[in-house]
Amino acid sequence: MSSVLIEIKNAVAYITLNRPEKYNSFNREMALLLQDVLDKCNEDKNVRAIYITGAGKAFCAGQDLAEVVDTNGPGMDKILSEHYNPIIQRIRNIEKPIIAAINGVAAGAGANIALACDIVIASANASFIQAFSKIGLIPDSGGTFFLPRLIGFQKASALMMLGDKVNAAEALQMGMLYKVFSDETFKDESLKIAETLANMPTKALAYIKYALNYSVKNNIEEQLLLEDEYQQKAAATKDYKEGVAAFLEKRLPTFTGE
Repeated sequence: MSSVLIEIKNAVAYITLNRPEKYNSFNREMALLLQDVLDKCNEDKNVRAIYITGAGKAFCAGQDLAEVVDTNGPGMDKILSEHYNPIIQRIRNIEKPIIAAINGVAAGAGANIALACDIVIASANASFIQAFSKIGLIPDSGGTFFLPRLIGFQKASALMMLGDKVNAAEALQMGMLYKVFSDETFKDESLKIAETLANMPTKALAYIKYALNYSVKNNIEEQLLLEDEYQQKAAATKDYKEGVAAFLEKRLPTFTGE
């Protein structure tokens, strides 16, 4: 069975990391396949939101270390430059909202891939671990970029150096997550968020995403100019016209993603 599963339903692409016997840890095949699946989702006009979760008890345990120590394996350089970095770049550049639905442990690169997504939600039994220092490595997959911006420099530094396990409630309190749901309601509630996004004005969501991407490096003047640019683009969409018409006519809008 494929290490990455995909099902498209109601304009949502449901992606499942599928190596449950390895806690969905990445090998080369899985990393390249996820990139391919994300590319197809980006190109498919029928997809208006992307939902990523894990099979079994884990979201993703990061890198499969058996591949790292394999003398015939890709090596650390390729693992970063050809596996994880391209995944993070795709997550941040795809013109559609991406939801990470954390159903269990998210460790190492698995945690940082989750944090790169637009909306991160978790079940009550989920946990996050910056496990890198435990084996003498530093956080990769954008971890040193996203985590301090989400929870602050001090907490990020401590979690990265100490490798503490953070449960879902703690992660929510820190600002790492959007919401936590009980194990019983997690699937239904997370799918509801994905379907809500899939029925929203897709281009406007993409412009929000890009504006946030630039906000980490722009000064206020540059960001105001960027907002002006993206607002003009948003105002030229069919969904904007539909949204205004629906507001004036006191009805629910029907957005098409155009």
